[in-house]
Amino acid sequence: MASLIFGFSFSAYAEIIRIDTPSTSLVLDAEKGKMLKFLYYGGRISGTDAENLKAAGSPAADAYPAYGLDATREAALSAVHSDGNMTLDLKVESTSTRKDKESEITTVRLRDAYYPFTVDVSYRTYPGEDVIETWTEISHQEKGTVTLDRFASGCLPVRYGNVWLSQLYGSWGNEGRVDCSPLTHGMRVIKNRDGVRNSHTAHAELMLSLDGKPRENDGRVIGAALCYSGNYKLVIDTDETDYHRFFAGINEDNSEYHLKKGEIFATPPLAFTYSSEGMSGVSRHFHRWGRNHKLAHGNDLRKILLNSWEGVYFDIEEAGMEKMMADISSMGGELFVMDDGWFGVKYPRDNATQGLGDWTVDTRKLPNGIQGLIDAAKKHGIRFGIWIEPEMTNSKSELYAAHPEYVIRPTHRDHVYGRGGTQLVLDLSNPEVQDLVFNVVDTLMTKYPDIDYIKWDANMSIRSHGSQYLSADNQSHLYIDYHKGFAKVLDRIRQKYPDLTIQACASGGGRANYGVLPWFDEFWVSDNTDALQRVYMQWGTSYFFPAVAMASHISATPNHQTYRTMPLKYRTDVAMSGRLGMEIQPRDMSKAEREQCRKAIEEYKEIRPIVQQGDIYRLQSPYDGLGVASLLYATPNKDKAVYFWWKTEAFRNQQLPRVTMAGLDPDRNYKVREINRIDNKPLKYEGKVFSGRYLMDNGLEMPVGYNVDKDRRTEWGSRVLLLTAE
Repeated sequence: MASLIFGFSFSAYAEIIRIDTPSTSLVLDAEKGKMLKFLYYGGRISGTDAENLKAAGSPAADAYPAYGLDATREAALSAVHSDGNMTLDLKVESTSTRKDKESEITTVRLRDAYYPFTVDVSYRTYPGEDVIETWTEISHQEKGTVTLDRFASGCLPVRYGNVWLSQLYGSWGNEGRVDCSPLTHGMRVIKNRDGVRNSHTAHAELMLSLDGKPRENDGRVIGAALCYSGNYKLVIDTDETDYHRFFAGINEDNSEYHLKKGEIFATPPLAFTYSSEGMSGVSRHFHRWGRNHKLAHGNDLRKILLNSWEGVYFDIEEAGMEKMMADISSMGGELFVMDDGWFGVKYPRDNATQGLGDWTVDTRKLPNGIQGLIDAAKKHGIRFGIWIEPEMTNSKSELYAAHPEYVIRPTHRDHVYGRGGTQLVLDLSNPEVQDLVFNVVDTLMTKYPDIDYIKWDANMSIRSHGSQYLSADNQSHLYIDYHKGFAKVLDRIRQKYPDLTIQACASGGGRANYGVLPWFDEFWVSDNTDALQRVYMQWGTSYFFPAVAMASHISATPNHQTYRTMPLKYRTDVAMSGRLGMEIQPRDMSKAEREQCRKAIEEYKEIRPIVQQGDIYRLQSPYDGLGVASLLYATPNKDKAVYFWWKTEAFRNQQLPRVTMAGLDPDRNYKVREINRIDNKPLKYEGKVFSGRYLMDNGLEMPVGYNVDKDRRTEWGSRVLLLTAE
């Protein structure tokens, strides 16, 4: 069903705008000469209902409040005019609707009552999608420069009530953690100041549950995601009025922007959605929208890969790389990715202290170069990928020696170093640096067009604020101009190499954001590959991002980050719930373990379309502390589903809840088959048929452990079930 935009005129000037998606409506009062007002956002309503919202007692709220004439309220926009006046008085001047090749855009133009200063507030809808995007374009025709010191992408008033906030937080190795709490009076702020990455310690996405404590599969929920690769700030202001006011946009801290006459300052899109089917319903909306519009090749299945990092770290050498290719090929994998350590001549990349920026093959390690590895991959029937970190350099590098002016550094200050005590960030506000970063990819792909996959890393934040390129009076533009330059580079790369697969790795999960993903196919959820902790991290990440974008790898035991020992089946069952890959040295695995992985990969290929393209239903949260986590992916037509179940605690004689399912057709029958089975005997319900209604009302009992020989028994348990409608 196409998204629809309706306008209702009640007088010569009044205009009610209703923006509809298949199951939601946004209603605005855009009366000319008055402030733009928000009237409603929620489940889809009729034109008659929209006309009568005011009569229903719905309080109007400013849709895009500006600072100045009501200085006691939080504002979405604040500016200082060229004459020093700090106030804005924005009134509706016009409304318009236009279509592009895949969406429809409604724009409300606001103009200051005195100054030649305009703000275009736009709303984008896509046919068949229940997500709306909003952003602003700010411009002026004043004689001098206007300073913008606050510039939110949007404001969404939410009716005051028993509203709960669900947000993601974390740190390196512990990304995507879930925090839920009620909104109380005062202000909640979620922000990022990293400068390069933006999803380690917090996320630019949130959910607001309108009916009290969040529930997964019922209840009214609003979800929002700021689509921006740089610093952000999300604010929820709960005051004495009838609204929780939600603002989201670029973090204005240390980033005032000097807007020239005729220049347009465009804010990044704020995407929002509504569902009456709980948090999982919001997730399904974001996942479909993301796959269709905000993720590179979002509707394509991802290859099963082996990445070299945890297998060899910096100890790259040609024979070892080919042996790993042979191993992943023998297990049914489709791609091998060579990680860090392959480059550098004067400063060989043998560790993290040197070589970044010198993207020349180290022929000591790779005598036959990249082409030799590509030829080896072809011999083994798989594709080849490679790691780069093009936004960075080391002080011990030929690049830095030749161009010290390319790095971010304030005048009169010493460097503040990152990883290895020598890492520095290149200044992407500089067009020469943009060319340099583009050429890293372009040179690789021109010389080696058979490279199938690039792992793009970013292991440092902007720790000291200063650009050697920007003028002294525009140093506050650094954070914003860095990401403008980042976007320009990626636009050029995608224009020339549209079919290349690129992963966003940023010290793990530092770039899980829809402001990055239009250029990237996936992101690395975390550098922590521990299966148990991944259950928690991937649970939170799934709130907004589909499985096809979440790289999830089988790694060694004991795990290299947590030192936890977990059975191979558990590690595999967790990895199967995302984009399956391996992060391990296969030669350290036993023959039986390699055979177990071969069978698991074969079966994953069968369920891959369901997991990577299906609808998510989260069933039992690990954060509830009940000792188990469970979720399900179903095809849109509900003919197949994959059910995941993992123990999250290990105690003797522990009582675990029986998890009911969701997302099935209650009137169809489903045959049960276990995926990645290692038990000596099949489960009692293997091959049995149950109605969707029974499975959603009652579920199935999961054995707490594996039925295996005594020497293979473990305290952990996990199950993956394929449900096929008959």
